[in-house]
Amino acid sequence: MIALHDIERRIILALGERREWVGLDELSKHTGLNMDQIRRGVEWLRYKGIISMRESTVKLIGIGREGLKILESNLPEVRLVDAVMSMGGEGVGVSLRDVRKVADLTDDEFNAAIRYAREKGLITISDGKVYVRNSIDAQKMPEYRLLARLGEKGLIREDELSGEEIDACKVLKSRPEYIVEKDMRDVKVILSEYGNSILKQILDERERNRKEEEAVIKRIDVTAPAPMVYAGRKHILQEVIDEVREVLIGMGFEEIDGDMVQSSFWNFDALFTPQDHPAREMQDTFYIANMHANSIDADPDVVKRVSSMHEEGWRYRWSSEEARRLVLRTHTTAVTIRYIAEHKPDEANVFSIGRVFRNEKLSYKHLAEFHQVEGIVVSKDATLRDLMGIQQEFYKRLGLNRVKFWPTYFPYTEPSLQSMVYYERLGRWVELFGMGIFRPEVTEPLGMDKPVLAWGGGLERIAMLKYGIDDVRELYSNRLSMLRGAAKCQL
Repeated sequence: MIALHDIERRIILALGERREWVGLDELSKHTGLNMDQIRRGVEWLRYKGIISMRESTVKLIGIGREGLKILESNLPEVRLVDAVMSMGGEGVGVSLRDVRKVADLTDDEFNAAIRYAREKGLITISDGKVYVRNSIDAQKMPEYRLLARLGEKGLIREDELSGEEIDACKVLKSRPEYIVEKDMRDVKVILSEYGNSILKQILDERERNRKEEEAVIKRIDVTAPAPMVYAGRKHILQEVIDEVREVLIGMGFEEIDGDMVQSSFWNFDALFTPQDHPAREMQDTFYIANMHANSIDADPDVVKRVSSMHEEGWRYRWSSEEARRLVLRTHTTAVTIRYIAEHKPDEANVFSIGRVFRNEKLSYKHLAEFHQVEGIVVSKDATLRDLMGIQQEFYKRLGLNRVKFWPTYFPYTEPSLQSMVYYERLGRWVELFGMGIFRPEVTEPLGMDKPVLAWGGGLERIAMLKYGIDDVRELYSNRLSMLRGAAKCQL
């Protein structure tokens, strides 16, 4: 059976008991895990194919600024009826002018009170006088009861409202700032077919352990020599990849993925790299021989804006044929930039981990194929200082505490920085990830008008620092003595 964290086991067992789609809040209550642990465990299980996930948007209803005032002073129509009753009683006419003086209502509230009281049949108006037809207790009115419930509970899912509350909600929506609405991402999960097989293995393992505990323990000779056993383990590079993935998910990021073969449009053009740039030549890029995409897989408006940006910014005639050339992606930025173009998020924290390819001469520090992690943050208030803070927290969780940043140049970010960490074993600063804010020439053609923070770098370099390796080629040598001797947990 595959290795599972205790969090994953508890989630699998909870889903096995329910046998239906379950929300994250319900999972948290059922397992006793907090929401951060639930989200982390769900991401692990989804990545392993053990669960299926279904996402939807749920509308939440809450009480607004004016609604809070109503809980203190009552609905305007009720206050109007109370004022008339205090001046004459039910069936006794009171002039509108006198009621306006007595009722503690603003002009807007008084007009609204007259309107709603007449619609509800509480009053009639004749010859400039107001007559109470029915006095009412505010707490019996559906609108007041809904406001009271929102005041007590806070936000309530719209699909949890009763029929009477739905009608009351429609009335309150017509009154400015009585209630507020908010969209929430609703996630539900269920065990996949593979997950059900893992559940069976967990239950079988439980039963075996139970029987072993009940069995009589035989005497053993603890001094007897035992043969050397080398336990199976993941490759050290895969352990670094898994650790980086877990750190980013723990920081609130969501993983996205994309194809290793990309069109030149997404790998270069969308990043404002001119079509005659040296990085696009055969000496730097692996092209798929004699193959072009049938068409550019992008919104035609996006393609038009990107081509216009190239022709105006770089002053050359942009070629759609060149943009359709297929390449082995040279960076995972092709995945994140496509995510921005297709989703245009108001806010986002996403990352991608995958293999990338560069037509480079192999050496102790360069490979033609390696792994890269890249992340983006989208927010209207995002700044370069925020990006520096994210990087410091990321490195800190990897055990790299001394970090500094150095101004540099990257083609599609401005400003740009190079992050550097102090490596104790070497006694010097080492360059790691590049970072910056996407240039407007990159984001504007994609329909994005908010700042996009971007950063990324190779994971092999982190593995070299973590395990004290001087030659990157050693990671792919499959030398068992090195793999067995690498410490699983480092101090």
